[in-house]
Amino acid sequence: MKTNFFEHIFRANISNMKSYIPGEQPQKNSFVKLNTNENPYPPSKSILNRLREACTEELRLYPDPNATRLRNLLSKTFDKKPEQFIVGNGSDELLTILIRSFVGENDRIAYAYPTYGYYQPLIDVQGAKAVVTEYPDDFSLPAELADADARLTFLVNPNSPSGTLLPVEILEDLASRINGVLAIDEAYVDFSTGGAMGLVEKHINVVIVRTMSKSFSLAGMRVGFACANTELINGMLKVKDHYNVNRLSLVAAEAALEDIASMRKNASRISQTRERLINDLRDLDLYVWESATNFVLVRSLNVPAKTLYSELKERGVLVRYFDQPRLDDCLRITVGTDDETEFLLGQLRLILKD
Repeated sequence: MKTNFFEHIFRANISNMKSYIPGEQPQKNSFVKLNTNENPYPPSKSILNRLREACTEELRLYPDPNATRLRNLLSKTFDKKPEQFIVGNGSDELLTILIRSFVGENDRIAYAYPTYGYYQPLIDVQGAKAVVTEYPDDFSLPAELADADARLTFLVNPNSPSGTLLPVEILEDLASRINGVLAIDEAYVDFSTGGAMGLVEKHINVVIVRTMSKSFSLAGMRVGFACANTELINGMLKVKDHYNVNRLSLVAAEAALEDIASMRKNASRISQTRERLINDLRDLDLYVWESATNFVLVRSLNVPAKTLYSELKERGVLVRYFDQPRLDDCLRITVGTDDETEFLLGQLRLILKD
């Protein structure tokens, strides 16, 4: 084999790109895990029962490639047509489908930074051009985002990692000002009072992307869905892998929508804990942005954020540290149970006291 084989066999954009690094998933349950925005509460009993019932010999059969029953349930839940929905293997697959559907090599994709870090690797894989505008420190919408002349614009709302929420009126104005597709990533919307589903009727270029990982406690099942104009969805369905969501994930998602009250109860509990957490962190002289999600972004003013991250990890608490511009003095902390939150705060008090 040629010694330089691996230097030249990959496409240039793949060789040059940086991989997305997800939050640490420890192999032992020895941590209070507040680093990946997982729901601290389990799926409802009805979901677990349906999954047990589905573990039959029918697992030898392929799943429904069209996710027909789930799309019908989404239709009833959001008062849309089933044809307005596409279901994905987590919302991440839907982001890939969006890029593959609308963006060619060297086409432009716009987003505001800091935000979800997976967008840039997806753009690099496609060989597209990223047009990145900077959020101001209050995470209000940068005016320049509408001027990017992009085929596709990503906007996370509420944003990650800031947790901040933009009003729907701001999103509608953005949709009316751009010529390409506006993908509004609403992964955390169930922890807020927001939601832009209504925009898909007003603007043919809007796609709403959601996940069942966070509020529905189904991160391990990998189910996401997108809603848009039927013509957009029909085109995206051409790009989707045919059997992209497995049988058990479909069962779990269907059961979750049929027991949506359980999700809302847990989301409300998390939101209440979040507000107490924000107040207690501020009492420790930490800067905390207002959050409409199941996490908070914290800026450490006196102790390096990386030091806090390492000290917390030594004490059995995992939070998220981003070693990148605009975030290297911050920690993102998932809202856990009340007990987990108290343990986190107790360890922070000890560290900051020392």
